[in-house]
Order: sequence, then structure tokens, then C-alpha cells
Amino acid sequence: MSDLVVIVYPTEARAEEMRQKLIGLQKEYLIEIGDAAIAVMHEGGKVKLNQLLNTTALGAVSGSFWGLLIGAIFLMPIFGAALGAASGALGGALTDYGVDDKFMKDLAGSLQPGNAALFVLINKVTGDKVLEAIRGTGGTVLKTSLDRSQEQKLRDALADAHSTEPATQNPPEPYPQGTGAPSPVG
Repeated sequence: MSDLVVIVYPTEARAEEMRQKLIGLQKEYLIEIGDAAIAVMHEGGKVKLNQLLNTTALGAVSGSFWGLLIGAIFLMPIFGAALGAASGALGGALTDYGVDDKFMKDLAGSLQPGNAALFVLINKVTGDKVLEAIRGTGGTVLKTSLDRSQEQKLRDALADAHSTEPATQNPPEPYPQGTGAPSPVG
């Protein structure tokens, strides 16, 4: 079963940064992502979706290949490729892969202009290692399908700074006025 996590960031660039971090974690086999899309609220209330996978382009490429192959059999490769690309693009545009587009647009409609929501559909995850990797990266959890304890761990990880960072020391107190610095002992 997949889990959905929606995290809001102040800018599209921050959301993209987190998406790239998750893709990097996927390359390390720590997480398996079914989909990772970004919805951005623009001025005027328009929501733009930035999908991980462009199904229209993928459909056009796949359709043109099959159209070219079938067209070559019937001695019309150019016509077959064009017809295949058009039908593949149409099929790809009508295909909704991963998180539902309407759901993303509806949820992103509540964002402030300029904010971006990262929608991540998680198939598998090594929770403790992923939480450590994203610790302190910021963002606000808007919605999840996680249970309450997992959701709280995610919220805490996004908000907390690395616990391994050394604590900053307070600067030493200045010398009281008029006393000057102590003289070195010889």
C-alpha cells in the first residue's frame, strides 16, 4: 500500500530541492517513490502542476515508435510515425499517473501565492534513514495518509535541526567597563 505525503514550501525552488533529495534517496534504495509532483500557487489563483513524469511526451515518443514500426510494415513510415505520435500524445494526456491531478489542484488551491506543495506517493520507505536525511530541511506537512505517530515523526524531522551539530557556545562576557583586560603573568 502506498502512502501520500504533502509538504508545503515557501517557494517552488525549495520544493524542487526536496524532490531532488528524495530522488537521490531513491537511488540509494532508501525510498521507493510512485510519484513526486509539485503544485505551485501563482498570483491570481492559478495552480501549476510540475509532474515528475510527463505522460503526454512519453505517449508521443512511444506512439511515434509504434507508428513508425507499423507504418514501415505498410510502406508508409512517415505517416505511421506522425499518426502514432499524435495518438500517443492524446493517450498520454488522458492518462493520469500517480497522484490525481484534480486532487493536487484542489489541495493546492488553499496555498498562498508563491507557495509550492510537494506531493509524494511513497511505495516503500526505510523510515529512520529517510527521516535522518531530511532532518531540518523545513516545510510544513499539509496532509498525509500516515498514521499519527509516523506523521508526527515526519513533522519533527522537518522542523528539527541536526542533533549531531555541535551546540554553539555563548561568547565570553566582556570585561566590566573600566577594569580592562587582565595583564599577562610573567
